[in-house]
Amino acid sequence: MKNNEMDLLSGSIGDKTLKFALPLAATGILQQLFNAADIAVVGNFVGSDAMGAVGANVPLINLIISLFIGISVGANVVIARYTGLRNDKAVNKSVHTSLLFAVICGVILTIICEVLSGTILGKMNLDSNIYPLSLKYFRVYCLGIPVILLYDFSSAVFRSRGNTRTPLICLVTSGVINVLLNLFFVIVMKMSVSGVALATAISNFISSALLIFFLIKDTSAIHFSVKKLGIDGKMLKQMIQIGLPAGFQGMVFAISNIIIQRSVNQFGGDVMAASSAAFNIEIFVYYILNAFGQACTTFVGQNYGAGKPERCAKTLKVTLLQDAVFTVVAAVLILSLGKYLLPLFNKNPAVVKYGMIRLKFILLSEFLNVIIEILSGWMRGFGYSFIPALICIIGICGVRITWVYTAFASDKTFPRLMTAYPISWTVTALGLIISYLYVRYYKLKGFFGRKNKTEA
Repeated sequence: MKNNEMDLLSGSIGDKTLKFALPLAATGILQQLFNAADIAVVGNFVGSDAMGAVGANVPLINLIISLFIGISVGANVVIARYTGLRNDKAVNKSVHTSLLFAVICGVILTIICEVLSGTILGKMNLDSNIYPLSLKYFRVYCLGIPVILLYDFSSAVFRSRGNTRTPLICLVTSGVINVLLNLFFVIVMKMSVSGVALATAISNFISSALLIFFLIKDTSAIHFSVKKLGIDGKMLKQMIQIGLPAGFQGMVFAISNIIIQRSVNQFGGDVMAASSAAFNIEIFVYYILNAFGQACTTFVGQNYGAGKPERCAKTLKVTLLQDAVFTVVAAVLILSLGKYLLPLFNKNPAVVKYGMIRLKFILLSEFLNVIIEILSGWMRGFGYSFIPALICIIGICGVRITWVYTAFASDKTFPRLMTAYPISWTVTALGLIISYLYVRYYKLKGFFGRKNKTEA
């Protein structure tokens, strides 16, 4: 496993950020492909209503788990920082604290979701034909939340050490099983949406179990032992201080998407299916740009702990450039193939038509998300998570809510609704540029005004 770890404190930055980000992007893309398999299987073997039911759950599920995914980012930063400080004891305490915290929160979250599932989905403005299917999918899916969080936190442990290959290997294994189980439960067992939800839960269990297995076999500071499980208050506090704002930032995106989804639901099954299909295509680009943002966070976290300002500054420039290139190329490629990809989910001409409308609005403005992800990730690496979170709350959620209840309310068309995305990204990107300048030249003035520790 140590062969997959990278020394982030010395040597070339550009090639290492690529080695870090590309497997991470591949992990996200493959994960989405396996999730898209859920949509494709029910779309082709059950129908548009089932497809819309599964798709309608995506923003809601993202909202529910976003907070804890954010805290896993906090775990990533804390472990990376202690790695930079060469404090193996603190690294090991952080690993066991984060994994136990993930399981406890996952169990609590599952219980809450199962009890309140009807009430939660009742707020989603779902069609009467889709609501029962959506509720069935949601209840089965939520049974797997503990292992989903365990996978996210375990992946964060490996990322903090520069290792993004091991989570990829585990995901590929569980993802293939997910696709096979989708086909088995839906086609053979006739389980409809509950079948794909059950397949997802099982595959998530397998991927998290594999990661824990590799942590047990690891002989470095991130070695996992059940006997050492416990919550270290100091470590958990640091993770929450950094991760909670990041989690709220993720929740803001999810909340804004739920608001958009509720408006999409007003247009009926075809538009719901189209939006769901388009989302499962466009999200590939997001995973690419997000991977470079996480690379930026991890590299900065380790080098900040090691007292290397020049590498922190160069990390920003390198990841921003690399992210922009990969994101633009991917966006153009996917947009040009959109009319061929959308029918894989549903061949209905109306679904393809509305799906292309969404793809154009999202992908042609996706470059703005590069600025948002890289600057947010850079500031989080130094422990400044609240500022980017606040900017995103105002720029993403605030702008989209305002747009839905003003511009869209006066002209209820699908293109008008989709305009909320590029406008909110523009406002947020501008806000983050200003906040970056504030953090870099005011809050971190002392850090960037000194030499690297190795040069001092």
